[in-house]
Amino acid sequence: MSENDLLARVSVPGGREIFEPATGDLLGHAPQDTKEDLERAVAAARAAQPAWAALGHEERSARLVRMADRIDAEAESLARLLAREQGKPLNGPNARFEVGACSAWLRATAATVLEDQVVVDDGKQVSTLTYRPIGLVAAIGPWNWPLMIGIWQIAPSLRMGNTVVVKPSEYTPLSVLALISILNEELPEGVLTALSGDREVGAALVAHPDVRKIMFTGSTATGRKVVEASGANLARLTLELGGNDAGIVLPDADPEAIAQDLFWGAFINTGQTCAALKRLYVHESIHDRVVEALAGVAAKMPLGPSLSEESVLGPVQNAMQFKIVSDLIEDARARGGTMVTGGAPATELGPLFYPITLVTGLHDGDRLVDEEQFGPALPIISYADVEDAIASANRLDVGLGASVWSSDPDQAQAVANRLEAGSVWINGHGGVHPMVPFGGVKASGYGLEFGVEGLKAVAVPKVVTRKVN
Repeated sequence: MSENDLLARVSVPGGREIFEPATGDLLGHAPQDTKEDLERAVAAARAAQPAWAALGHEERSARLVRMADRIDAEAESLARLLAREQGKPLNGPNARFEVGACSAWLRATAATVLEDQVVVDDGKQVSTLTYRPIGLVAAIGPWNWPLMIGIWQIAPSLRMGNTVVVKPSEYTPLSVLALISILNEELPEGVLTALSGDREVGAALVAHPDVRKIMFTGSTATGRKVVEASGANLARLTLELGGNDAGIVLPDADPEAIAQDLFWGAFINTGQTCAALKRLYVHESIHDRVVEALAGVAAKMPLGPSLSEESVLGPVQNAMQFKIVSDLIEDARARGGTMVTGGAPATELGPLFYPITLVTGLHDGDRLVDEEQFGPALPIISYADVEDAIASANRLDVGLGASVWSSDPDQAQAVANRLEAGSVWINGHGGVHPMVPFGGVKASGYGLEFGVEGLKAVAVPKVVTRKVN
């Protein structure tokens, strides 16, 4: 079916208007679910969970594979709807890439083996650790990767025998509702439900006494509210929060060789990625060469309409985020920062387009360095001593990801070991794999996703001990 057919499934006349970031055109109308709708969804999920859990891992995994098949069959329509609503272009690491990742993650989750573990067998007793379903999982997703991060939450939860109620971002509800309508073609009623509503509905979901697990991806400020709201019920939490990831380029790195990977580490999804490279520390001996190489890559990356086959960079998704990016860049200019590229909105393309902006001449303490921009701007800071660079990378109360760039594997590993982040990449940034655990430290959240650890995170441990006669 076409993206318009998918849209017709989920757009509700009279609902909240959703506009396309790239054009400003009206895309559709999102349902305005209420607390009463939430109660019905929770009741249906609770009723469906025992039978879903009873199917067992093999059958649930088979359903996940069939769900992946469904996504593959509608991949182009989903990608086009996503591009129109989120703003990211079809090509590059964008809309088609994101839809493909949804299918891949479902298949990987289905294939992940989580076996019972005998922790003691000493002739006197045998103690076995198993993992059982939690019950009802609340999955609250962001607007930057709404489908992919949604699947990161949904796939392991369903695989482990839980039911799921999804609350998509108010900025990107339609593509998520379309995805879930496709997934539900392979699921019993009540197992997976989406609620499209305002923050009041989201707050009621995380505080609901029947929710046993909350998976939230978003800002640190909202994450703190999720913790507070869930405290009365002692719901388990997985929180993937703000990043402001640091990268350190060591003096032995080859600027031209790393420029392409540096660029995409910072500007995948036009910089609107939690684990994107947000501040780059470069040794003074190669600082200018790195800046020049990055500027050369940026000059070749087409910024344009989401549905254009030529575009690989798109608009900022919403006006609120556009203002944050614009304000931080203007503050950097006022503090003496040099705009190597960009530095002003691309108004000829539309009101939410901002070109790649590389800024030099800033220091720790400047807003563009210390505050997460979550958009197409990157401060590049010169350093003289690697000890200072490590201290700068670790000085903020965030720790989602970090990276080290070097031609010396041993030196890179030594620096990586000292960075305070849940994930550290060497000669890359932000790459994720369905079998590699992912999660933050400090104010970037807690809990792990992906692979075996991700399955454990959406289950409850149970130990059975029997005496040996």
